[in-house]
Amino acid sequence: MKKLNIAVVGVGHIGSQHAKHASSLGHLVAVCDIKQDRAKAAADNYKCNSYFSIEELLAGEKALDLVAVCTPNGLHPDHSIKALKAGCNVLCEKPMATTVRDCERMIHTAEETNRRLFIVKQNRFNPPVKAVKKVIEEGRLGKILNVQVNCFWNRNREYYIGSDWRGKMKMDGGTLFTQYSHFIDLLYWFVGDVEEARAFTENYLHKDVVEFEDTGVVVLKFANGAVGTINFTIDSFGKNMEGSITLFGEKGTVKVGGQYLNILEYQSIDGYKISGLEPGNPPNTYGTNTGSMSNHDKVYENVIDVLVHGGSITTDLLDGLKTVQIIEKIYRAAVKGHGY
Repeated sequence: MKKLNIAVVGVGHIGSQHAKHASSLGHLVAVCDIKQDRAKAAADNYKCNSYFSIEELLAGEKALDLVAVCTPNGLHPDHSIKALKAGCNVLCEKPMATTVRDCERMIHTAEETNRRLFIVKQNRFNPPVKAVKKVIEEGRLGKILNVQVNCFWNRNREYYIGSDWRGKMKMDGGTLFTQYSHFIDLLYWFVGDVEEARAFTENYLHKDVVEFEDTGVVVLKFANGAVGTINFTIDSFGKNMEGSITLFGEKGTVKVGGQYLNILEYQSIDGYKISGLEPGNPPNTYGTNTGSMSNHDKVYENVIDVLVHGGSITTDLLDGLKTVQIIEKIYRAAVKGHGY
């Protein structure tokens, strides 16, 4: 079977995950990072080439099948577009971008170059998340009436001080982009598009290290008539507390919870019970912090299936754009003075 020639751009915490899976499931030919020590260390570890800019990488490697973009959020559009224009398929980390306009630029470039652009949405592979999606598609919950999302994590000062981009508006974009875009993606995946948003946001404990909110309360009206709420904070004392989605339908209620959407915490479905869930992967680690489930192996398996075998993509570009569009709508609502 053909192995894809893969390069990873940005080999920080999440880029290291990509390098591991690209090496085991494909042929990792190069890594790239502006921090030269980091790039050299990754190259030594995986016995591949190292580069210190994406321009050098694309000029130096002429047989790339896939470029994984794992740089700060604000660089995703330009790095993805450069790789696409160089004739490479691209796997871009979440969020796709921090503006809808940039998402559109990326999509147009993929179409113009006839290359595939994949967006990482690894939480869709969590066993309880997959099970809930299945019961929704089978109509077992009936019409979805209400959805509640709780995102209660801890991101302390050290998490931001130890980074040259986290907490900066231009490169980070906001808590909903960096910490919780997976939850917004699943809202869209489960319930559909958001018609209207109202929001209150505050920065309580991170004023000197974060240029945006650390806490927010959001009310949503979905296009299909459902309503929902998002309560989020990075101020959970000492450690992550909860990451959950609860769906109330005409014929059933389910809650996927735990800290990382990794546990089916509650179910009451008319005439049906979800059972036999496979164990999930552990969460990603970021120094002393932990985040969403580490399903990047499954992401790479899907990318390989699409590019090598003509399989079906698990996350299309509309999904990536819609996540950003919903987050933009929430932040606009917060800036407007909440509209109540």
